Amino acid sequence: MLDTLPPVTTGVLEARGVRQAFPKAAGGELVVLDDVTLALREGEIVGLLGRSGCGKSTLLRIIAGLIRPSAGEVRYEGKPLRGPAEGIAMVFQTFALFPWLTVLENAEIGLEARGMPEAETRRRALQAIDLIGLDGYESAYPRELSGGMRQRVGFARALVVEPKVLLMDEPFSSLDVLTAETLRTDFLDLWIEKRMPMKAMLLVTHNIEEAVFMCDRILILSSSPGRIMGEIKVPFAHPRGRLDSAFRQMVDDIYGRMTARPAPTPGTAVKTPVLGVFDKLPRVSINRLSGLMETVAAPPYNGRADLPAIAATLQLEVDDLFPIAEALQLMGFAELAQGDIQLTTAGRLFVESDTQTRKRIFAEHLMRSIPLAAHVRRVLDERPGHRAPRLRFETEIEDHLPEEDAQETLRAVISWGRYAELFSYDDEAEMFSLENPAA
Repeated sequence: MLDTLPPVTTGVLEARGVRQAFPKAAGGELVVLDDVTLALREGEIVGLLGRSGCGKSTLLRIIAGLIRPSAGEVRYEGKPLRGPAEGIAMVFQTFALFPWLTVLENAEIGLEARGMPEAETRRRALQAIDLIGLDGYESAYPRELSGGMRQRVGFARALVVEPKVLLMDEPFSSLDVLTAETLRTDFLDLWIEKRMPMKAMLLVTHNIEEAVFMCDRILILSSSPGRIMGEIKVPFAHPRGRLDSAFRQMVDDIYGRMTARPAPTPGTAVKTPVLGVFDKLPRVSINRLSGLMETVAAPPYNGRADLPAIAATLQLEVDDLFPIAEALQLMGFAELAQGDIQLTTAGRLFVESDTQTRKRIFAEHLMRSIPLAAHVRRVLDERPGHRAPRLRFETEIEDHLPEEDAQETLRAVISWGRYAELFSYDDEAEMFSLENPAA
């Protein structure tokens, strides 16, 4: 089911050897994407699936011509893409509508910017609005519409330019479950009935079920940097049944692929990854860490659970579930393998313990497994007043990580360290301290 990558053949749109890097404050560069090659062929929906921070949205913007890659190229209809192309449109995660314009005016604005005659602009906009199911709402303003209807306006605005390629950046993720399902199904119906102008579509998503439900092929991106590590062909005809055993098996396989550690070099031992002092940490609350352990420990899972099943139980998507599971694995409370999560002895002990014992166990694992937490504690222990400003650690982390990742990592350590009572933090004064230095 999981195929090795085939040679890329000429398609409607291609990316060849795309690399994207940004300069780091401490020198050097942060490589977000590396040697990404893919093709969109006529008549298919391709899914781009990967964990948060793997560069999915960056790649989509490069393919749209909004960002120039550091290396490599994008070719549209056989020609190098030098900027935004008329035949490529995008639908964003956020609705991005102009609140002072009506539905009709929002749909028309792209064509007006291209200088299209007023009559043709009006005809196309009305046609797109009718196609996407908003007929009757032409004079409504965004504030009058539900989230699902506002996203339909976003689709209408993309369709009105009659694109050959439609790029979608998590277009259903900001909607509630039922609204997303309705819009997703309606959109697929239009595509299957060939009522839309596109030749091909590329869907960026973090929702594995959504990718299997909608796409003909799924490309999986690895993280740090983003590389295409595999392609999955989805063999099911539409409409697809989410409860079918083959559908569920494919979802399970993808979860397993995305949680798998890299295979060791032949002849070498498998090594548990060692976390560096300034490596990025997932920002996950203690309540979520505890909640996932408690859920896995309880019947019917009894210590080992299928990740898709847990995701359904807790109503979590990939970008919500994986950081929690990863944090538990980093601290030795759980192991991830083949799409399953299994509590370790320490994880089970944590679940069975009272509040103070939980804090003690968590503190031991935090000091042992998260070098940044141990670093903060060591600095506070060594200082005469057992105090240190946030800036002291913030500057260090930002020398190694992008600013946003550095801030998320520091917030994670603050939250975990407070819970474990390794140190205190005064947010107003932006100061770390030890309440009881002798402890």
